[in-house]
Amino acid sequence: MRSAPTILHLDMDAFFAAVEQASKPSLRGKPVVVGGLGPRGVVSTASYEARVHGVHSAMAMAHARRLAPNAAYLVPRFGLYRQISEIVMGLLREASPLIEPLSVDEAFLDLEAGAYADDPRAVARGLRADIKAATGLTASVGLAGSKLLAKIASEQAKPDGLVVVEPGTERALLDPMPVRTLPGVGPATAEHLRRAGILTVAEIAQAGEAELVRLLGKAHGAGLHAMAAGVDNRPVVADRDVKSISVEDTFDSDLTDRAHVRYEIDRLAERCVQRLRGAGRSGRTVVVKVRRYDFSTLTRSETLRAPTDDPAVVRETARRLVEAVDTTGGVRLLGVGVAGLADFTQEDLFAQAEGERALHGGTEPDAPEPLPSSPPPAAERADRWMPGHDVTHDSYGAGWVQGSGVGRVTVRFEVPTDTVPGRVRTFPVDDPALRRSDPLPLAAQQAHSSSASSPKSPDGAGSAAERGTSIP
Repeated sequence: MRSAPTILHLDMDAFFAAVEQASKPSLRGKPVVVGGLGPRGVVSTASYEARVHGVHSAMAMAHARRLAPNAAYLVPRFGLYRQISEIVMGLLREASPLIEPLSVDEAFLDLEAGAYADDPRAVARGLRADIKAATGLTASVGLAGSKLLAKIASEQAKPDGLVVVEPGTERALLDPMPVRTLPGVGPATAEHLRRAGILTVAEIAQAGEAELVRLLGKAHGAGLHAMAAGVDNRPVVADRDVKSISVEDTFDSDLTDRAHVRYEIDRLAERCVQRLRGAGRSGRTVVVKVRRYDFSTLTRSETLRAPTDDPAVVRETARRLVEAVDTTGGVRLLGVGVAGLADFTQEDLFAQAEGERALHGGTEPDAPEPLPSSPPPAAERADRWMPGHDVTHDSYGAGWVQGSGVGRVTVRFEVPTDTVPGRVRTFPVDDPALRRSDPLPLAAQQAHSSSASSPKSPDGAGSAAERGTSIP
């Protein structure tokens, strides 16, 4: 534990939903839910206006619609989220070179490695102000002497706040909290503790290490007792090693056609390789995940002779793996991943596959039939105009899809810089004047790009939203 609150945890507020609200003037101040929109979809992020109705991340989308029927339900736009994340992470690196990103909207910062470690509050205020100026979005920050407490403090600060845990006040913060507050305490562990009469963090500490070891095992019990006492000596680790890269999709209805399964595997393999190359990595092991109609989940993997980022190699290996799985009853979910990551590739690795074919007289003994050059018509139609997609019309300009059905698509024409909601128009789904487009930058992004050369200062003025700047 440190003697000063120099570990910072920053978490963007309702990030995906906040980006959508900043992009779409008609949704500002309204409930917004981002995630998979099919009957098996899951909520990725809900705006604070939607959370009032009980909607939260990881909830089934069908349940969210029952709780908040009037909310805007949108598909994610990951490309735009990554662009904004890069701006945020760049600002964090200006405050300290020692940054540990946890996701696109969350990171730890070790301020002792920066130039302003003697005034962590000023750094936190300056970061929040700079992020607001550059993106138009808000962030919540926790400052403490450990990663555990900094993360808990940032949760306490939400939304749009700053909480500082002074050394010596850790127990005052932790004691009244439920056991699920501590990392590693999931539903099963919480139920185990509840049966032992342990409901709060204070009761974990009071139970003693020996009792927790008896209940949960040596490693888990000892670790949980230390965290309940506020002890956490984990360092901020820059450039955490990613062990694998993967993508997966859950389908609205079970896939029963083998050609459709292979089409989806090819599509997922392409997306996986794009992420792999975007990270500047390659990998040796290709992994396929299949969740069948009865919820049974199978994984199959194959390790290559050398790392690759060749889409043909990943695609062919993934197809071969899925052929070994019985999918005749239907498939709910498919995934493709690459593990055993490296920072280099073997350019001629595809020759490995060619050589293996040669051993069988130019063909594989159980080679699958060729994949159709285009997706099944039903899949193409379903993905064409999804709520939240960016579009452009030759006459009306830029807008976004509000919804579609029965051969029509409804578009609201507005851009991020508008101050009032835009107008709504409806078109046939095959209107040649209407087409998909790239997202427009947020209004704050545009302003930031024109003043990016202006100097930054860590001692920005504190926001009026700053609350609870210390835990007594």
